[in-house]
This record gives sequence, C-alpha cells and structure tokens, in this order.
Amino acid sequence: MGIKRIGKHLLLGRRQVRKAFPRESLANIERAIAASEKLHTGQIRFVVEGALEGRPLLGDQPARARAIDVFSHLRIWDTAHNNGVLIYLLLADRDVEIVADRGIDVKVGKAGWQKICAAMESEFRCANFEAGVLAGLAAVTEHLVRHFPATGKHVNELPDDPVVL
Repeated sequence: MGIKRIGKHLLLGRRQVRKAFPRESLANIERAIAASEKLHTGQIRFVVEGALEGRPLLGDQPARARAIDVFSHLRIWDTAHNNGVLIYLLLADRDVEIVADRGIDVKVGKAGWQKICAAMESEFRCANFEAGVLAGLAAVTEHLVRHFPATGKHVNELPDDPVVL
C-alpha cells in the first residue's frame, strides 16, 4: 500500500466530486443514459466514487476490484439479457473501470472495454469530466446497439441516475 495513494484518498472529499460533477453534469449524464437505453436492451449505470475509505483503502483495493463490488451491490448483473454495464470512476485515482455482464462482455471483450476506459481517462486528465463520461457512454452505446438493439417495447430494469459514493 502506497502512502501517496492513501494521502490522495484521504484528501479527496465530496466537495471535489461535486466540483468535477456538479448537479447539471449529473443530470446530463442521466439524460444520456436514458437516451442510450432507448436504442438497445442493455442497462447502463454510471458510478463515481471520490475516494476509498476504511477497509478498501487500508487493504489497498484496486479500482477494478471495487468496481466489481459496486457492480454486484447495485445488481447490474440481474438483467433479463445479461447485458448490464457499469462505468465506474474512482476519482482519487482517476481510474475508470467498466464491468459488464456476460452477455455483452463476451461480445466486446477486455480490449474493447479498455479502449473506452483509456479514452475517458485521457479526458479526465484534462479535467473534462462530463465530456469524458458522455464519450464513454456513447462508445458503450455503440456496442449495445450493435449486439442488443431495441426491439418492441423496452423495459428499463435499472435506474438511469448516476450514483455518487
């Protein structure tokens, strides 16, 4: 466990999360998710966590492991077509992780998700948080439209609002 990482996590608070993602940005992201989900049968959740606390921090939990925990906790895996996708941002590390259920994950693969994450992280390094998330959502949407296009009436199985932890 690195002291530098612990320091970043201890110093980053909710104020910095709200600075990176003010209410209007979160509303824009929610609208983008809702619009996306009209085009396919997939389910997308966006979660931003300012910093790790407690056991995850002291245990030096990697962002990927934390994203998997959040994916499970929010029950993103519990969709009719196994095509739920979590876009998780750990702001203190500026690390993006995409966790996808097996139905879509097998179609896109690790390299496809990593490409989206890298593009988002590039935007975040320039403090373009909303733009980075919207670009990531657009890229995820392309995959979901290609593999799970909307057909007939679509049920929204998961909330569209971003989660701030």
